[in-house]
Amino acid sequence: MTIKESYIQGLFEIVPQTFKDDRGEFVETYNEEKLKDIIPHKFVQDNQSISKKGVFRGIHMQMGDWAQGKLVRVSSGAAIDYAVDLRPDSVTFGQWDSVMLTPEANNQYWVPPGFGHAFLALEDNTTFCYKCTNLYNKESEECIKWNDSDIYLEFLHYNGDILVSEKDEQGITLKEFKNKHC
Repeated sequence: MTIKESYIQGLFEIVPQTFKDDRGEFVETYNEEKLKDIIPHKFVQDNQSISKKGVFRGIHMQMGDWAQGKLVRVSSGAAIDYAVDLRPDSVTFGQWDSVMLTPEANNQYWVPPGFGHAFLALEDNTTFCYKCTNLYNKESEECIKWNDSDIYLEFLHYNGDILVSEKDEQGITLKEFKNKHC
């Protein structure tokens, strides 16, 4: 297993070892013992979404007692995964990092509590899998506007139309988030 740390403290790309033979392949996608130093949380909920090419989901997070860490991966298709640092006392507040997730790479991204999370599906039928450290609670959810100019996510590897939900279109700006929570 290879672990790559982001320039933003707390974010990690995890690349498990893949075992291939004439029958196919095997990947251990999670091992608590191997990852306990970077993911000091228990997972309590697994989610999966399937998206068309060009679908952007996020920037979402849960606040307070319902804050979630997410270990994410793509089991089919491809996606650019984004984590936006929204920790009030962080020196990298408002900055983001991204990782290309594919089933061929079998890579994962650890997005700890305190980060906004989003992804852009690069292929039809992109299956996105989330392991979450807390249950979903609608009342504690925040949604940051997906195209906020103060965050300015780059959509590298993609130049088509972007499909966004009404909820994501109506998200708050980074400035509004900061005024509300910092």
